[in-house]
Amino acid sequence: MRIGMLMPYLDGLVTDGGFLREFAAAAEECGLDSIWTVEHVVVAQDYEPLYPYSPDGRMPGGDLGVPMTDPLETIAFLAGASSTLLFGTAMVVAPLHSPVVLAKRAATIARQSGGRLLLGLGIGWQKEEYAAIGVPFEDRGGRLDDCIGAMRALWTQSPATYLGEHVSFERQFCLPQPERSVPIILGGNSAPAVRRAARVGDGWFPYTISSEDFARGADKIREICGAAGRSEDAVEMTIWPGSFDFTREFDPEYVRPYVTAGASRIVLTPPMFGPGSLLEGVENLAAYVDRYRNEVEAKL
Repeated sequence: MRIGMLMPYLDGLVTDGGFLREFAAAAEECGLDSIWTVEHVVVAQDYEPLYPYSPDGRMPGGDLGVPMTDPLETIAFLAGASSTLLFGTAMVVAPLHSPVVLAKRAATIARQSGGRLLLGLGIGWQKEEYAAIGVPFEDRGGRLDDCIGAMRALWTQSPATYLGEHVSFERQFCLPQPERSVPIILGGNSAPAVRRAARVGDGWFPYTISSEDFARGADKIREICGAAGRSEDAVEMTIWPGSFDFTREFDPEYVRPYVTAGASRIVLTPPMFGPGSLLEGVENLAAYVDRYRNEVEAKL
């Protein structure tokens, strides 16, 4: 079982280059597998429909003006300050981006980091964000499908051709290409999202999902993969248990069913940024990571 961590989106930390360099080195030293960034280009003061993942319909931190740096730019910075950490996005809202430009950015990071990028993609939920960027909110799923197909064509063909509904090009060179196609991790808990992860994903990272629903989704992915001739283990499964119940994120008994169901990576938000120095926090985190992994795996 691998343990990753969400970026600490705290004002004065995520925007501080000096802290980020120390943070990347410290996370690597204490044995973390990966660091995960999130994306919102803009957050509306008022939005409809409401945020779908909280009881009050409000996005955590959104009303407080919490800084959300660009996920790929942040990863590029962190990758330069580390050598073994993986870096994932959870999630880039793919339809907000040109697939060709996104393919270029991802390939560049993948090459310069030695293949340490995990490109998490989703469709988002905020109509106002789409409107501010000037992208239609409708057929987001179709735009995501085209984005995946177009990027993989650019990463593996030279020259590349892709003829889709929302993006088309013929005989285009997009260099550098990654040494191998960048792994695409798909978010979403809905039935279409689960099917998409099984059909075209390299990984699945759902959000705010119970262990029971996670197990059903994992079984469905394995079923679809088997029927399509893909290995049942073709889709790597990552989960942040705290997104469903923040109060039990560090309870091994609560987390263990996710691992039993197929999660090979647990993402956490460890409490390492309290009083004291970063070094003290890292020392505590290193001990915590080992103890936590052992406790979760003890009864598997």
